[in-house]
Amino acid sequence: MSETKSILKDKSFAFAIEIVKTYKVLVEEKREYVMSKQLLRSGTSVGANIREAKNAESTNDFIHKLGISQKECDETLYWLELLKETEYLNQEAFGNLSDQANQILKMIRSTILTIKQKNLKPHNS
Repeated sequence: MSETKSILKDKSFAFAIEIVKTYKVLVEEKREYVMSKQLLRSGTSVGANIREAKNAESTNDFIHKLGISQKECDETLYWLELLKETEYLNQEAFGNLSDQANQILKMIRSTILTIKQKNLKPHNS
């Protein structure tokens, strides 16, 4: 599980870097300020909440933090889709970022499910 968490941490950090770069392009070249700010907030929040989960006080807290990260990731996909449909993002940029976001989203969901299933099993002492 810790290897998965490390991969998730690394992927979400790399994703945040791409989101920041995309934000810069949207603001500096496209002069788009509102949707790009929303994208920046949600896209960088994914990894921040994954990092917070690492320091969770309990299993429930860990699941809660990952749940927030999952919601932020899904919100990021919304902003990416909107930016593509309004022609601020081209298909290539959209495809790259949405692929990364979907991979991260699947990993988060899988991690949450795995932990919840482990908690349902009776513990052998």
